[in-house]
Amino acid sequence: MAALYPFRALRPAPEAASQVASVPYDVVNTEEARALASNNPLSFLHVTRAEIDLPPETNPYDASVYAQAVRNFEDLKRAAPMVHEQNASLYFYRLRMGAHEQTGLAGCFSLEEYDDGRIKKHERTRKEKEDDRTRHLLELRAQTGIVFLTYRASAPVDAIAARVCATPPLYDFSAPDGVHHSVWRVDGHDAAALVQAFAALPALYIADGHHRAASHARAPTTLAEQGIRSVDATRYVAVAFPDTQVQILPYHRVVKDLGTRRPDQLLTSLRQQVRIADGRPTPARRGEVSMFLAGRWYRLTLPAPNRAGSHGDTLDVSVLQQKVLAPVLGIGDISTDKRIDFVGGARGTGELERLVTSGRAAVAFSMFPVSVNDLLSIADAGGIMPPKSTWFEPKLRDGLLVHLI
Repeated sequence: MAALYPFRALRPAPEAASQVASVPYDVVNTEEARALASNNPLSFLHVTRAEIDLPPETNPYDASVYAQAVRNFEDLKRAAPMVHEQNASLYFYRLRMGAHEQTGLAGCFSLEEYDDGRIKKHERTRKEKEDDRTRHLLELRAQTGIVFLTYRASAPVDAIAARVCATPPLYDFSAPDGVHHSVWRVDGHDAAALVQAFAALPALYIADGHHRAASHARAPTTLAEQGIRSVDATRYVAVAFPDTQVQILPYHRVVKDLGTRRPDQLLTSLRQQVRIADGRPTPARRGEVSMFLAGRWYRLTLPAPNRAGSHGDTLDVSVLQQKVLAPVLGIGDISTDKRIDFVGGARGTGELERLVTSGRAAVAFSMFPVSVNDLLSIADAGGIMPPKSTWFEPKLRDGLLVHLI
């Protein structure tokens, strides 16, 4: 079963929603956040990336940043204004990007189910990132980052979504990046029916937001140590999308230097590992990687993966690591090696060309996207996907549905 709970959302007044809504804190760096929030005092980035309102040299993990976040949160509540719902509700949240559309259900979910593995994970988390978001939510007493869940599609949920989303929405706006956001509140019989439908689901899966979920899971213990017991702290806010609607884009790799090799020498070394031909920016199928090197695109055909290993070992990102990044370019651990960086699929292959042409990287690898079925299968088996395997797009916006704890 999957426990689903309506909650009393803290949300912006409808006329302020488009100004408050911001990209998730972890898809932008400080400079990008500062640029996005400039000339917009209502941007929720002032809450999630409060260092943008402090001197540029401020460490993002300094105590002053969390204090600034608290001040900015209180200011935003008054200025937007932010409305704290009197009654607990659920919400349908629709994202539309070009021809792609996906509609998820926003509500609160059980941290007990997260802790015991009924809400399945596919990524490891890093303690320093957990520490940051745990402190942030404890200082604010609010879950400001929404976790992105998926589940195997349910006909009863789809039917209720179709009916509710045919009515006028609570929010309806296009963000600066062109993604359209629509939100509907769900109460009464429909909310009760959704709780029942989710109780029949065999499992939920974290698609995006592993660090947010892990941070939420740490909060109840800390609060209990302070003598604070809150039912809301035992739940976390998320939007759950059916697997049939989730879109995964590729997560590309760029390497900053070739070590001691020249481009022609790199090609010679690569031919001992993979088949190489002239190529195009986007690989056509699984098992192919496009490489941009010295102003040209090449097609790398990866060797067949070892089926005796785990499902995660068969992914293109794993085979590229085993056959190219580690043995040829000397990238042993992509989680810690400073020579490698990653570019989400939404930025396009033009970003890869720009990085290499500008000299900021020496070679770029354009990947074919992982499938949703890969993610579900790996999570069902209790496996872990390689770091930076999936880029989910479009992204939910922070600030529209905040859960106070």
